[in-house]
Amino acid sequence: MHETLAKARKLGGSLIVRIPKEVAEDEDIHEGEMVRLRVSKVRKSGFGSLKGVGSMTREDELDEQIRH
Repeated sequence: MHETLAKARKLGGSLIVRIPKEVAEDEDIHEGEMVRLRVSKVRKSGFGSLKGVGSMTREDELDEQIRH
C-alpha cells in the first residue's frame, strides 16, 4: 500500500485525482480496475507563510516564558 499526495482537479461535475505512474506500476493497477481510496484533506502548514519574519531566538523564547 502506498501513501502519496495528489491535487484534486475538476472534470465536469466531479473531482478527479491522478494516481502517479510509479504507484500504479508498484501496485499493478490498470485502467478500468477498481481501487480502494482513503481520502483526507491535507492541512496547510504555516511554514514559510510569514516571509521576512526571522526565526524565533532564545531571547524570544525567554520573553514568551516571562509573559506567561
